[in-house]
Amino acid sequence: MYKNYIKRVLDLLMSIIIFIIFLPIIILIIIFLSCINRSIRIFYFQSRIGRSGKIFKLIKFKSMNDLKDENGNLLSDKERLTGAGIFIRRTSLDELPQLINVLIGDMSIIGPRPLLPEYLPLYNKKQIRRNEVKPGITGWSQVHGRNGLKLSRRFEYDVWYVDNISLLLDLKILCLTFKQLINNKVIVCRQDLVGVDDLNFNDRAFKKQ
Repeated sequence: MYKNYIKRVLDLLMSIIIFIIFLPIIILIIIFLSCINRSIRIFYFQSRIGRSGKIFKLIKFKSMNDLKDENGNLLSDKERLTGAGIFIRRTSLDELPQLINVLIGDMSIIGPRPLLPEYLPLYNKKQIRRNEVKPGITGWSQVHGRNGLKLSRRFEYDVWYVDNISLLLDLKILCLTFKQLINNKVIVCRQDLVGVDDLNFNDRAFKKQ
């Protein structure tokens, strides 16, 4: 029962409460990013894998500007990442718009982090089980290493969560998430799997294109 109705109700309640608490900060971030990024585009939308392989648009605050070189090509991520962008990534404030994903039902507060669609055909039978539940803003693998965790280990944690999902486990993950945010060491400028991809997902995804 918890895996469905109760979890959905808790997701709605928590996302609304968090949104209300952070509303002043959200407004300040919107104003600040509009000035720093020199653009009215303050949100970043990216296709991600949802429950049962359904593709949805993940929402984040835009932490990079749109500066281009003389040929009209976007500069590198490192060159476009602003000081404000580094700050909201380190504090995970860029994740706040994903509360909208939770409210509309694409995501949960707790669950495996969603990956890019090109990785969907690359899962083995065990790894793909991480998609049996909705992806989350935070999750069991996030509180065990976040974006510095090796991909194989991350999938092990994700599948373990699917098999052991419960209210008590979700509450534990929330507590560990708050603790981690206080002492966070988030990587702020990297490709999605660079440095942690010990399954050659990037190479395999590239070869399939």
